[in-house]
Amino acid sequence: MTTETYTIKGMHCASCAHIIDLQLRKLDGVKEVSVNYATEKAKVSFDDEKVDTKKMDEAIQPYGYSVEPKHNLTEDMGDMHHDMSQMDSQQETSEQENKVHFVLPITLVTFALMMWDILARSFSFVPNLPIPMELFNILLMILSTVVIFWVGRPFLNGVVIFLRHRVANMDSLVGIGTLTAYLYSTIITLFPQVRALIQVPDYTYFDVVIVVIGFVTLGKYLETRSKRRTGDAIKKLIGLQAKTATVMRDGKEVEIAVSEVVVGDLIIIKPGGKIPVDATIVEGHTSIDESMITGESLPTDKTVGDTVIGATINKQGSITCKATKVGTDTMLAQIIKMVEDAQGSKAPIQALADRISAIFVPIVLVIAVLSLILWVGVGSIFIGQSLALSYGILSFVGVLIIACPCALGLATPTAIIVGVGKGAENGILIKNAESLELLSKVTTVVLDKTGTLTKGTPEVVDIVVHDKSYTSDILIQYAASVEKLSEHPLAQSIARYAVAKKIPHLQVTDFVALEGVGVKAIADGHKTYIHKPESEDTDPQIKALQQQGKTVVIVEIDGKKAGLVTLSDTVKDNAKNAIEKLHKMHVEVIMLTGDNTHAAHYIAKQLNIDKVIAEVLPNEKAGKIKQLQSKGKVVAMAGDGINDAPALVQAEVGMAMATGTDVAIESADITLIHGDISKISQVIDLSRSTMLTVKENLFWAFVYNIIGIPVAAGLLYPLWGIVLNPVFAGLAMALSSVSVVSNSLRLKTKVLK
Repeated sequence: MTTETYTIKGMHCASCAHIIDLQLRKLDGVKEVSVNYATEKAKVSFDDEKVDTKKMDEAIQPYGYSVEPKHNLTEDMGDMHHDMSQMDSQQETSEQENKVHFVLPITLVTFALMMWDILARSFSFVPNLPIPMELFNILLMILSTVVIFWVGRPFLNGVVIFLRHRVANMDSLVGIGTLTAYLYSTIITLFPQVRALIQVPDYTYFDVVIVVIGFVTLGKYLETRSKRRTGDAIKKLIGLQAKTATVMRDGKEVEIAVSEVVVGDLIIIKPGGKIPVDATIVEGHTSIDESMITGESLPTDKTVGDTVIGATINKQGSITCKATKVGTDTMLAQIIKMVEDAQGSKAPIQALADRISAIFVPIVLVIAVLSLILWVGVGSIFIGQSLALSYGILSFVGVLIIACPCALGLATPTAIIVGVGKGAENGILIKNAESLELLSKVTTVVLDKTGTLTKGTPEVVDIVVHDKSYTSDILIQYAASVEKLSEHPLAQSIARYAVAKKIPHLQVTDFVALEGVGVKAIADGHKTYIHKPESEDTDPQIKALQQQGKTVVIVEIDGKKAGLVTLSDTVKDNAKNAIEKLHKMHVEVIMLTGDNTHAAHYIAKQLNIDKVIAEVLPNEKAGKIKQLQSKGKVVAMAGDGINDAPALVQAEVGMAMATGTDVAIESADITLIHGDISKISQVIDLSRSTMLTVKENLFWAFVYNIIGIPVAAGLLYPLWGIVLNPVFAGLAMALSSVSVVSNSLRLKTKVLK
């Protein structure tokens, strides 16, 4: 089974998405379909032996849509201006813009004259139009003919598709409404005898046709522009990619396109240069601006052996790097892919809007016809046939125009797109919309200790001097000089500490490693023995340090205990602040670790963590998450190791530290770049803000239709004599979609906590 995401051309509303979904599902071999109106994409799972892109295209072409050939954004990031789908999109926007420039002046003048005429008919002190009505009608008929058959061609195509295939979308509604008004007005203008026969007034609706199509076209154009802005995050990410790289070929520096870089190439990066691909530094040291990937403004110091990420900027110092990941394997490419997939996915809350949109258009057609019938049938009894028919046509057209499911269809996806993009810009990668929604309901965050709350590597914490003839620096000098020859992780930590403190190493001879015990050697002529405490050691100081979860190393010089060095996995610098933020958000914080109880509680006490679950085996972690869920808690789990993967899957939302393993990242719903724990509160804040925006959008979309359709049908006429002119229905329809998208775009300005 293959899953691909395709761009769909010709989508104009939420009901379009339903039609495409329905037709693709009918194909033999298609298993799952998810069509997203906001992104104009369809994610399809299918058997590639039974169905292909051509068959999909043939299935939806009769309905006015087409499937664009698959184009992976990450495959050609260095040359995105050749993306054909992007060019087609720009061409479509340009055509819309030309139509708006043509129709908008006509629309505004016609609207002004129409309002003048309405006021003149309603108030005696307002003079009539200074144009003979016959001439005015002929002029409007000519203009409306151009408008409906050129600017309004998509709406007429919607009518044709409705008549041929019995499926309707928003274009069909607008087309049926404006075409009805146009044909009625043309007949009574060109054939006065018909008007006399059916006894209707000489009032025409050419102005309604012009203004409605003008406003709806303007609305579609503004909506398209706004929708393009929701995808700015991906465009920014693509624009980060370097175009060229300087590599060593045959002993010479050669500048080549990034697409030609292969794994193993030695890349020269000068100060101010952009890192072309993911690589490892083999020569030099520098500081790297990783803000475009992590969202953090401070540069990160890098030296030989450190990894650098493609698209980040080398701030100072020339470095030579060895390419480790290129093309679609780079972190930037993976980020773009994750953002694309997440923006194209659907949140559970969207299901309601999808179900309503699916049945919305047929219901609206029925309401429009019923309103016409009731006006003509019942209204004629009370207000006369002539006026009833006139109001009936206004209501028929008004209902079709105002009943736009576009706002409903845009409510969820536009907010999700902006929210996911906002996360990516801040070093938070969200895999799907469902996890973004679930995160807003989280009551408990479960954190792994090592690598999540702590740095994941042991560091020297205490230097305790027993023999007063030594200072702490001399004690560590002896220890580090001997330990640098050992491969043990604790030994390397002591050696690194001395380097960081700029303590010089002593000359060492006769080095011997004692497996499971320690090391000994002659350092600067003194016998030096470094070892762990014996099990029967009852020294209360050692016991007290071990109770704090610290590892104790004893340093003996010339047969005497010179002192102790303790090591511990220290908490991350921003961990305490991150926990405080979660508490302020009323989220419970639990530590879940395989480490011993003493070490776990020592770390938890420093960070004010609510609860500790320690000494848990890897295969038991998922079970602990399940126990929490059984108590009604909505759980988010953050971890970085292979042993965390089952728990990440079990939790409602799994969050992986990007400094961790690929398995953990693959298992998680959300990835936090550089393992920054402060991002946890930020992503919860982002989730809550995004879902609030979705609910606001859905509320206004529902309220708009619930109020608008009955008013357009004439519900207010018996009470206050009000009939909604289709012109205002068209204006309201256009503004509803734009307002929903604009509300979603407010998320771009949000400052994450």
